[in-house]
Order: sequence, then structure tokens, then C-alpha cells
Amino acid sequence: MSQPEIDTIIVKFLNREADIHELESLDSTLKNKRNIQVFQNLVKTYYITERCMHNYDVDKAKKLIKNRLKVSKRQKRLNAIKKISIAASVLILLGTSFFVIWNQSELTIETTEKVTEHQLKSGANKAVLTLEDGNQIALEKGKDFTTNKIQSNGEEIVYKTEDKDESLVKETLYNYLTIPRGGQFFVQLSDGSKVWLNSDTKLKYPVKFQVGQTREVELVYGEAYFEVSPHSEHQGAKFLVLSKSQKIEVLGTKFNLKAYDGENSISTTLVEGKVNVSAGNSSKILIPNQQSRFSLNTDSIQVVDVDVSEEISWIDGIFTFNEMPLDEMMRVLSRWYDAEVFFKTMEHKSFVFTGKLERTKSVREILELIEATSEGQISFEVKNKTIIIE
Repeated sequence: MSQPEIDTIIVKFLNREADIHELESLDSTLKNKRNIQVFQNLVKTYYITERCMHNYDVDKAKKLIKNRLKVSKRQKRLNAIKKISIAASVLILLGTSFFVIWNQSELTIETTEKVTEHQLKSGANKAVLTLEDGNQIALEKGKDFTTNKIQSNGEEIVYKTEDKDESLVKETLYNYLTIPRGGQFFVQLSDGSKVWLNSDTKLKYPVKFQVGQTREVELVYGEAYFEVSPHSEHQGAKFLVLSKSQKIEVLGTKFNLKAYDGENSISTTLVEGKVNVSAGNSSKILIPNQQSRFSLNTDSIQVVDVDVSEEISWIDGIFTFNEMPLDEMMRVLSRWYDAEVFFKTMEHKSFVFTGKLERTKSVREILELIEATSEGQISFEVKNKTIIIE
């Protein structure tokens, strides 16, 4: 049996869709130690998804599986004993995996709650707008802000759309939108381009673009997802995004740009359209589902194929970690929960995690999950706004 077939049967079993013949095949497959490891990994991933995307009920899951076995027994009475033993062997392995993971989670809940009386809160829509005259406006839910050029309900900001018949202004005026740690925000620029800004991000942009001239914005630092208004609607004007020593030339497209301070690379992920990424003497043209990685150390650009849905899931309120080292994962979490991170054991930085987590979850729930899936190798403590990992 091929690996994809094995994976399919395991997934069908976890979703309670496997028939008795597939259970027989699964039982035979699990006699191979390598396949047992694959099964355990999929069980763990399944648990992660259920635990984080829903309020998972282990007792209910066991009851459903038990009922599923009863149905199979009634359908195939002639081979009842054999089928029950096969299903039982699979259920024992599944049950053991859940038991270990769940009980580790149970053991950590009480301890974690004691040290998180003042829980770190998940991020929210908030930003600081710096106007062309230097005045700063705090934007957050419940605080409206309106001028003749700007309208904001405190959770997003929209600039007045360009008047194509308006004569050129003499001077280009700039605003800055700064998103703090623990924040996110949306802005619609005067040309209709839309930008989603992640935590710990700063964007510089014109209050009004010069008609017919290159539209230019700067991601000073952080992460942003762009949906650029096409050049055909702006007298052919190109759209440029500057970020540190990198430049992205856009004609009309959707892409994600990540350029955090303290990190040694800038990644640009193309969702739709086409962009030209350049830095120094290097340049690369990206097509959808490709990501460029510009190294600040070597000034080189590498292009790789990626799953764009994973790269931009943050826009939809989801953390996606695909075999991500804990060190990198904690950098992501620290920005969203506005927390400091301290590793007591440096080896734990390389612990790899895979899963999809809702950004609305409390930091306690996220840490419990990581702790549980580490099978006792990692524990967390929260003191004030610091997450201690040991």
C-alpha cells in the first residue's frame, strides 16, 4: 500500500468514515513500526485541530468511535470477533495517544492558571496614525476620527478616493500608520489599494498619490498584505513598495510582505498577479504561489514554491505553523500577545510544531497545547508579561 493510501485511510478513520475493510487494512499497516509513527503524527495533528478550532470533547469522541464500532459489528456479524479485535487495536493506539496528550494538558492547566491571573490578551484592531503635521492619533474600537481626507471608525481607516480630474498637488504629504505589538489594522489608500497590517508594523504612504505618477509606499518594518489597485485605473501608474533595501514593483496584484526588525531576511509571497522583487544588483519576477527570500546578510534573493494560504492565514485570524521551530513560533506569538519570551533551555528553541490555531485564543490555551504536544519535554510559566520556557 502506498503512503498516500495509508494517509487517506488514517484520515478517514480519524473522521469516523473508515469502513471495516479499511480498518482491516489499517490494522495490517500498523504492524510496520514506521507506519505507527505516521499514525501517531496524524493523530497528534488531528488533536491539534480539534483542540484549537473547536472545544474538543474527548469523552464524546470515544463514545462516537465506540458507536461506530457497534455499527460495523452489526453490519458484518460473520466476522465480528476479528473485526472487533482489529478495531480495538487501532482504538487502543488512538486512545493512548489522546490519553497522553489530554492528561498532560490536564496536568498543566491548574499550574498555568495560577501564574496567569492577569492573562496576556490576544491582539485587537488598534494603531497610531501620524499625520502630515506630526500630530498623532490613537485609533481603536469606539474612537471615530474624521477629516476631509480620512474616515476611521477606530478599527480601520479609509482615505478619500482620488479625483482623476484634480490637478497635480505641489507637494506629496505622508502619513504613518504604526501598529503596536498586540495589534492589527486595515487601511484603504487614496488610490483604492487595500493593506492589512500585522502586529509590530509601520507603514509610510502618501495622503494622496500624484495623478499619473508612480505610486510609492514604504513598509518601514513588520508585515503587510497588499491588494493593489491596478495601474490601468491610474493612467498606467506603477505601484512600488519599499522595504529596507528591497523594492517591489507591482502592476496590480495581491501579495504578502514580511520584513520585521531583528530578522535577517525579507519574504515576499505572491498570491495573484506578478511582481518584480529587486535588491542591489539582483531581481526576481514572482508568479502566484512563489515566495522570494531576500537575505540581508548576503544580498541574495532565493525563490521557492509555498502554500500561500499558510502565509496569509493571519488575515483570517489564524496562526499557521508548519514544522516551525519553537523559537520562530514564539516570536510570532510574542508580537500578537505583546509578551517577552525567555528560554531557560536553549535546546527547546529547535522543538518543531505543526498546527493551526485561532488568534482569538488566550495565550494560556496556546501554551497548554504546545506543552501537551511536547510530550513532557517543554513547560511554560507566565510572569507578568514574560513567557518563560523550560
